Amino acid sequence: MSEKEDLIIRAATEDDTAVILDFIRSLATYEKLLHEVSADEEGLRKNLFERQAAEVLLAESMGSPAGFALFFHNFSTFLGMPGIYIEDLFVHPEFRGRGIGARLLAAIAALAVERGCGRLEWAVLDWNEPAMRFYRRLGAGSRDEWKLFRLTGSSLLELAGTTPLPGE
Repeated sequence: MSEKEDLIIRAATEDDTAVILDFIRSLATYEKLLHEVSADEEGLRKNLFERQAAEVLLAESMGSPAGFALFFHNFSTFLGMPGIYIEDLFVHPEFRGRGIGARLLAAIAALAVERGCGRLEWAVLDWNEPAMRFYRRLGAGSRDEWKLFRLTGSSLLELAGTTPLPGE
């Protein structure tokens, strides 16, 4: 059996919640950001499978979890079309170099085309040269002129409390 034949890419189910959390923690460890992870199984189960706020694809090699991708729809006002944003893509180190990351990206690209999306995008840490080389080999270009901004925790709560909600 070839490596491609033993690889399965499938949509995650609620039963995969613990595996997804393990991937999130493994990715955060690789990115030296484990201290920022507060996700737990209950929250993931609620937000991924009840609210359906995002989707997850799992890559399995010979029945073992090898990689994952978590993504959700966004919208491009310039294109006037939906897009897909990949929040996380991670392949366990022992499975790297087998095309698993490319297969996960290709599966999401196929979903984007099937769903009429105009773009597929993601962010990468500026120090992660191996990932950037990988993405460029696949034909992706970087948008270096854009800077990512984020509100979390008390900053998010503070801003949310300063303005009445629409209709109030």
